[in-house]
Amino acid sequence: MEEQTLETRVKEALEKFRPYLQSEGGDMEYICTDADNKVHVRLVGACGSCPMATMTLKMGIEEYLKDAVPEVSEVVQDA
Repeated sequence: MEEQTLETRVKEALEKFRPYLQSEGGDMEYICTDADNKVHVRLVGACGSCPMATMTLKMGIEEYLKDAVPEVSEVVQDA
């Protein structure tokens, strides 16, 4: 079996998390994974303007992603 790339594993994990955001009227777009293993996303819809977006990003998406893909160092929001 061929080993999946970091980017593929990140995208698959994000797809599993997306329904939680979509259930609240929001969503996210994957931008890239940089050389420092930081995952860049853009929160959209209700999540893009929510005052709790930072908490969702750090305590939700980042925690989930670090558990699913341990190589991830951080999740950051791009404008």
